[in-house]
Amino acid sequence: MKIKNKNVGNDHQTYIIAEIGINHNGDIDIAKKLIDVAVDAGCDAVKFQKRNPDVCVPEHQKSIMRETPWGYISYLDYKYKIEFGKKEYDLIDEYCNKKNIHWFVSCWDIDSVDFITSYDTPCIKVASASITETELLQHIRNTKIPTILSTGMSTLDEVKNAVEIFSGSDYGLLHSVSTYPAPIDELNLNVINTYKDLFPTAVIGYSGHEVGLSPSYAAVAIGAKIIERHITLDRSLWGTDQSASIEPQGLSMLVSNIRDIEKSLGDGKKNVTEGEKIIRKKLRG
Repeated sequence: MKIKNKNVGNDHQTYIIAEIGINHNGDIDIAKKLIDVAVDAGCDAVKFQKRNPDVCVPEHQKSIMRETPWGYISYLDYKYKIEFGKKEYDLIDEYCNKKNIHWFVSCWDIDSVDFITSYDTPCIKVASASITETELLQHIRNTKIPTILSTGMSTLDEVKNAVEIFSGSDYGLLHSVSTYPAPIDELNLNVINTYKDLFPTAVIGYSGHEVGLSPSYAAVAIGAKIIERHITLDRSLWGTDQSASIEPQGLSMLVSNIRDIEKSLGDGKKNVTEGEKIIRKKLRG
């Protein structure tokens, strides 16, 4: 698949997505700082989440009260506090273009799809929570924009049904485990191999929610061509996704080590390297 000016999959570099999500806590200045973190680390893209809270929040949850940085407010009011609108996304669009990094969003409803397609978005993301929403998936498919689907908390049949909608289009499929943070012994990274076998026309990747970086490295080593990780300025900040996110230093390490892993994998053809030829001559004559 091609995401704007970058080829993704096959022998191309791993496409690395820094998931800002809602870790900006409704603050555009924090969002810009997180974009800077992703740019400095060498990520290919940043991703946000876009939803219409009136549509996405279940009726029985809208009036539930909770403690937030904005006081003791309803869950619906909280969702609006952390939701960016056109003003903020205009600034994000301008800032990301200036910084030369892709940006896109997870669309949680049809209104959000229509909203984001007013921008020159290189991609649309489907969150794990939305993968069974057939009407939403079909609406996204109709945009003909490259799409990446996360598959957390989904059965294989549910994944197959979603894939059928995007058959014949440019799409990526990410293995994911939707707990925050995800226990290491539940990651089941070999699902990546299962997806590679079952969906040969898809670009297969991994969206990680675990603490630590080693599973993301293992995912690349077994063939993941897209890596997505949540990022934060500080894991101790308020918010549901902060504790399962990577701080700036960890993100830089993630990108650097993935690029080293890519170089080390090679083409699989056994040969004698130039450096070995010298040693070979010395030891074998």
